Amino acid sequence: MSKRKSAKHKLDRRMGENIWGRPSSPVNRRSYGPGQHGQRRKGKMSDFGLQLRAKQKLKGYYGDVTEKQFKATYAEAARMKGDTGQNLIGLLERRLDMVVYRAKFAPTIFAARQIVSHGHIRVNGVKCNIASRRIAAGDVISLGDKAKEMALIIEAQSLPERDIPDYVSADGTDKITFTRVPKLDEVPYPVTMEPNLVVEFYSR
Repeated sequence: MSKRKSAKHKLDRRMGENIWGRPSSPVNRRSYGPGQHGQRRKGKMSDFGLQLRAKQKLKGYYGDVTEKQFKATYAEAARMKGDTGQNLIGLLERRLDMVVYRAKFAPTIFAARQIVSHGHIRVNGVKCNIASRRIAAGDVISLGDKAKEMALIIEAQSLPERDIPDYVSADGTDKITFTRVPKLDEVPYPVTMEPNLVVEFYSR
C-alpha cells in the first residue's frame, strides 16, 4: 500500500469542492484555491484541463490511489463489455477499503484503508489486510472482535452526514453484505463525478 504524502484536504482546496462531504473541509470556509494566487479569477479551462481535473478528483476520492493502480483499473474497465465509465466506477466501488467506508465502519476512506491494513476486517469470515482487494456480489464483510470496541468505528457509525447505500446490506452494526455492483447514479458522491472525462483523458 502506498503512503499518502500530502494533506488530504489539499485536494478539496485545489478542486474548490468538498470532495468527501466532510464538515471539517476547509472549502466550507474558503472556497478559493490554496496559495497566494488562489483568489485570482481563473480563465476558461482547456478540454485537457477538464479531463485531468476529473481524473484527479475521482482518483483522490478513492483515497488517492496511485496513478499506476488507477490506470490499471481503467485499463481493466476498458476491456470489459459495456460503458467504460460505468465499469470504472463499478471496479472502484468493489475495492475492500471503499466497501468498508460505505458500510460506515470508518469515518473517512483513509481511515477505512488503515482499518483494513491493520487486519480488523474479515471477508467471508477470513481476515484480509489488502485494501485493494476486489469484492464480489454476495461477499460478507465484518469487523474483527477488537474493531467492534474501537472508538473510531463507533464514531463513524453515528455520523449523520452519509447513509449506507442500497447496494450494501447491513446485518446489525458489525456485518454487511455487498449485494451488487452499483451504477454511477447509485453511488452517493457528495460532488459530481465525471468518469466519461476520465475515459477521454486516458483514451487520448
